[in-house]
Amino acid sequence: MKIPVVGMDPSFSNWGIARGLLDLDTGVLEDLELDLCSPEVVTSKQVRQNSLDLARASQLAKTALNHARWAKVVFVEVPVGSQSARACVSYGACIGVLGCLAAEGIQIIQVSPTEVKQTLAGKKTATKVEMIEAAMAHYPGANWPMHGGKVSAGKAEHMADAVGTIHAGVLTPLFQNLIRLLKG
Repeated sequence: MKIPVVGMDPSFSNWGIARGLLDLDTGVLEDLELDLCSPEVVTSKQVRQNSLDLARASQLAKTALNHARWAKVVFVEVPVGSQSARACVSYGACIGVLGCLAAEGIQIIQVSPTEVKQTLAGKKTATKVEMIEAAMAHYPGANWPMHGGKVSAGKAEHMADAVGTIHAGVLTPLFQNLIRLLKG
C-alpha cells in the first residue's frame, strides 16, 4: 500500500518541501519531488512592514496548503524559538501557517531538527552540506536545484531538511500507529 506524504522545513524565507509516495510495506519513498517556496520580498518604504509580512505569510500558506492537501500525512520540522524581534516574526508566521494546516484537519507529525539530522545524515551535528549530500545520495534522481552543474546549496539545504523530516517522521510512534490504522 502506498500513501502520498509530504515533508516540510518551514522558514519565512525558504520553505522546503519534499513529496512522494511512501510504500507502507517496504518503507521506500518513491517519486520524490522537491519544491521551495521563497516568497517575494518587497522592500518599499511606501508599504508597512506588517503588510509585507502578511503577504509573505499568505504565499507560504498557499504553497504549504496545496502540498499538504495532496498528502495523507505531513511531516514537519517545527521551528523552535527565536533570538531577535525579526526572527520572532518569522517564527510566528511559520507556526501560524502550520496551525492553519492543522485547523484544516491535515495530519501533522512533528520532528525535531536533531531527529532530522540523526536520521538522514547519521549524526546529530550534521552540517548543511552533509544533509544535502545524504539526501542526494538517497534520491539522486530528484529535481535538486542545480546551477552550473553543481547543486545550489542555498536552496537544496531546505529541500534536504524536508526529505529528512519524512525519514525521521516515519520512525515516530505516532506514524507507526497511523500505519496500523491505514493497513486496517
